[in-house]
Amino acid sequence: MKNPKFSHAFEVVTDLPGPLQPLRKLASNYFWTWDHDVRDLFRSIDREGWDAADHNPVLFINRLSKERLARLAGDSIFVGRLNQCGDSLDSYLNAETWFDKTYPGERSKTQIAYFCAEFGISEGLPIYSGGLGVLAGDHLKAASDLGLPLVGVGLLYNRGYFRQRLNHDGWQQEIYPQYDFYQMPLTLIRDASDQPLRIEVEFPDRIVTCQVWRADVGRIPLYLLDSNVLENQPTDQGITDTLYGGDEEMRIRQEIILGIGGMRALRAVGISPTVCHMNEGHAAFLSIERIRQFMSDHECDFRTARQVIVNGNVFTTHTPVPAGFDLFSPTLLEKYMRKNVDATGLPFDEFLKLGRIEPDNSGEAFNMAVLAMSNANYVNGVSKLHAAVTRAMFGSRWPSYPENEVPIDAVTNGIHTMTWVGRRMSLLFDRYLGHGWRRSPEHPEAWREVESIPDEDLWAVLEDQRGSLVRFVRKRLQKDIEQRTLNRADYGILNGALDPRVLTIGFARRFATYKRASLMIADRERLKKLLFHPERPIQIIISGKSHPRDDGGKRLIQDLVHFINDGGARTRMVFLEDYDIQVARALVQGVDVWLNNPRRPHEASGTSGMKVVPNGGLNCSILDGWWDEGYEPGIGWAIGDRSEVQDEGHQDWLDSRSLYHLIENEIAPVFYHRVENGVPRGWIQMVKRSIMTLGHQFSNSRMVREYAEMFYIPSSQAYRHLAEGKLQNTYEVLGWRERVTDNWKSVRVTHVEDTTVRANPIGKDISIRALIELGSLTPDDVRVEALVGKIGPNRELADCHVAPLSPTGMDGSRYVFDGCVPCNLPGHQGYTVRVVPHNAAIRVASELNLVAWE
Repeated sequence: MKNPKFSHAFEVVTDLPGPLQPLRKLASNYFWTWDHDVRDLFRSIDREGWDAADHNPVLFINRLSKERLARLAGDSIFVGRLNQCGDSLDSYLNAETWFDKTYPGERSKTQIAYFCAEFGISEGLPIYSGGLGVLAGDHLKAASDLGLPLVGVGLLYNRGYFRQRLNHDGWQQEIYPQYDFYQMPLTLIRDASDQPLRIEVEFPDRIVTCQVWRADVGRIPLYLLDSNVLENQPTDQGITDTLYGGDEEMRIRQEIILGIGGMRALRAVGISPTVCHMNEGHAAFLSIERIRQFMSDHECDFRTARQVIVNGNVFTTHTPVPAGFDLFSPTLLEKYMRKNVDATGLPFDEFLKLGRIEPDNSGEAFNMAVLAMSNANYVNGVSKLHAAVTRAMFGSRWPSYPENEVPIDAVTNGIHTMTWVGRRMSLLFDRYLGHGWRRSPEHPEAWREVESIPDEDLWAVLEDQRGSLVRFVRKRLQKDIEQRTLNRADYGILNGALDPRVLTIGFARRFATYKRASLMIADRERLKKLLFHPERPIQIIISGKSHPRDDGGKRLIQDLVHFINDGGARTRMVFLEDYDIQVARALVQGVDVWLNNPRRPHEASGTSGMKVVPNGGLNCSILDGWWDEGYEPGIGWAIGDRSEVQDEGHQDWLDSRSLYHLIENEIAPVFYHRVENGVPRGWIQMVKRSIMTLGHQFSNSRMVREYAEMFYIPSSQAYRHLAEGKLQNTYEVLGWRERVTDNWKSVRVTHVEDTTVRANPIGKDISIRALIELGSLTPDDVRVEALVGKIGPNRELADCHVAPLSPTGMDGSRYVFDGCVPCNLPGHQGYTVRVVPHNAAIRVASELNLVAWE
């Protein structure tokens, strides 16, 4: 017979001796992922066991024998280290934070909920696929460091993202292990009667039930929903089975659980967010559930509730191409969302309009990013270039605004420095920089003393890190070979793979075709000459996964593996299987150069290259994403320039030639130029300038502070202002909106005059006077502005800035507005006057697409 099903369940945990009790506290908080002392403590118990547990401290501790635990409890030195680590965690959790010092009194009034489909906290919690998840994990860590009142919300995938194995022909195969959440640093949330907390979500013909788990990331709780409960049908138990698995129907199920289920989970645990941050469009359905909850709580209609909720939502998009957004057909949407939409009283056809760039175009697919934009007053891209690309993509939603004023801001991504910097480098920084770089990595002064680090000391660390990487790669290759062949690998042969003294280039990322992983083998013979140069050889370490349904990405992997195995490059090139956070950490801490060569402008930001910076690695990249704003000569290299050729094949050819030229004529010569004590002085100077210039700029402490200052606090304050009392402020805003919209056709710029002459000297102020008809509106309802810029070839204004005009009186029935424009730049310039609505209680540019131009 088959194995019987259980009728009763219970949990068994390792009983720790008294002196070892702090181990459980340390294991249950992901603080260890960015604290070297705690990580080293776990590793010191049993290095092989720690690695075998995939750096999952709960599983690791549960595997320790009673004898081993007894010996540890009797080891006074270990117990002393353990207590020190426990004290460090307590001190961290109880310290005064940036948020409390900067916003006294706000903590009790502000609650931020950060929703994302994946979180990359640690390789021991495999619920992430790549950059989006790792960024989300780093976001929580920085929010913890800064003390933000923030919680994370996501899904707990029973099989996570796939584990990658390559067959003998180099073709990617996907393996989906089953994970035991009870053996992870997770807590199952229970209700008052000590039963697992359940939340319910309506599906077409049934209710889907989820339980809720909690992971602690420093000060930040991360709530994760799990549909694998007995109350559900087998198909529904599998909704949270795999990340980005299944078809379109599975995707919409997951996103309903994330958005709608996530909001209900927060309510069930007693959290009422003032701000909801949708990190990518996967969580956009939360806006509908949040409106429904507000309607129920305040007994108001959809229109009123939406006015409040929109002010408390933030949306971040990470996608620079239209094909990257989640699109759903109206039929599928109606099947799964009809009940949830009906509960708000919104006609379903009106709901569909919220997900279209052109609301009345019934042939347009429903776009989750557009739904998120429609219900958020703050929208941002993840680099300056990406924000510009996004404004161009979605500019038609704001047809009255110039493209550069489409209300999509930029908050460039960053990394959690303490998670990614290596042990050796962190000790070097402590010695010469003090501890300021740990506490405030976003401050430029924290990195200023990098210049004082002796070249020999910095070079010694870089050499040690490269050696550690080579050892890691050889050990990983041995493991991969043994898994594939089921025979013990010949470690003697593996010793020939890579050389710890050779210039090492890293390339690791998702294998999407636009990232052009095969660009490096465009000219195979030329690459071989670089790999085996008699005086200046290079070696390349590659890793990454392709989406299971992306055969194009899989072919890129196969092409690279074939070149390595059959092209004679095996000793100088390596492909590491099963890219994860552990592999990423080893690579960014050990490579000399990080390579990134996507098609511009398809890389929204990228963060892998940021991670090499505090580890002393240099970047060689296309001027895309973060490198477009981070690059300057002397701190790394740019492949090509900012020009874009329409012929992709020709662009690839140009960029491959640029890459080979850089390696051969700039990168390798600087690395191997050692005229004094074997230290490459020029290389070390570039490393120092890179750390000093980029270390603070691309820290996600800077990033999360920007989110707090630009979005979270203004959103929370706007939400609270509109939601307080009996919604009187909301009704006033709605009345103002209706009055402005109904009367806008009467708003006109009737006359403009200025004090310009034919040639105006630099430094002179130009006075502008505009006469404005406002109909029944008043100057308090509007802003009058002069848009000033250079005159382009088609009479268009470029590089514009806004000069406000102030009301100064009346001219008959017209209002007079005056202002000044300084002449600071030479050249042919011009201006035009416009009128826009203004209300301090809402972000008008996002909500009202009304502009009256001269």
